[in-house]
Amino acid sequence: MSASEQLLAASAAPGVSRSQSFAALTWRQYRLERRMFWRNPSAAFFNFMLPLLLLAMFGAIFSSDQDDLNVIVPGIAGMSVVSTTFSALAYNMTAMREQGILKRMRGTPMPSSAYLTGIAAHSITNTAMQMVLIVVSGKVFFGIDWPPNPGELLVFVVLGVLCFASLGVALSHVIPNNESAPAYVNAIFLPLIIISGVFYDADNVPAFLAGIAEALPLTHLIDGLSAAMVTGESLSDQLSSLGVIVAWTILGVALAIRGFSWEARRT
Repeated sequence: MSASEQLLAASAAPGVSRSQSFAALTWRQYRLERRMFWRNPSAAFFNFMLPLLLLAMFGAIFSSDQDDLNVIVPGIAGMSVVSTTFSALAYNMTAMREQGILKRMRGTPMPSSAYLTGIAAHSITNTAMQMVLIVVSGKVFFGIDWPPNPGELLVFVVLGVLCFASLGVALSHVIPNNESAPAYVNAIFLPLIIISGVFYDADNVPAFLAGIAEALPLTHLIDGLSAAMVTGESLSDQLSSLGVIVAWTILGVALAIRGFSWEARRT
């Protein structure tokens, strides 16, 4: 049985009724999403393991330079947020829409809100797991102390998840089919992580690239994560970064809601 068939069968099963609580239905969908994720090796690798492998690789390359490690670790943390939310949701929402899963889900007893919340909770779980692994790796392997401002770290992670999750859903609206999804996502994801300074200090780039980086949310997410994980700057010192991320979040939510469709685009 395919993943989509499992999803629809579970959602339409006799055990699912509209009388069940929202929390119970959301939890059921969440568990199903987790099982399907780990049963798909390619999704587990590209959305979860790839940032961790890049952290290990670049951490080994720059192991003798603590200044570089102080840039790489929060940079990979920011990339992890993008990978587990923006990329994953852009792929998944496109696939479910074009395969007719979203349309058929509306005909099951599963409320739409519980279904979408379960999907969102799955992405949030992947982000949380990666952040824990990166923080622990930074302490154990890369000479970075425990985050001096864990509350600030949580603020930026939550905002980053909201921002890039909404942008990922918004991007799925313009992807015409499953086959073109990798091209659309990578056309944004790869330049984004390069320009935004995931692997180097974004302050040390040509002026025209620095100007582009300053307009992108990932640059400011990395700055916030760096402040929380490395430099120990307070949240009040990162108000401009917070403002940029919030602005992109508002835009992403507006576009995600405006263009959302339960129907496949294919004719």
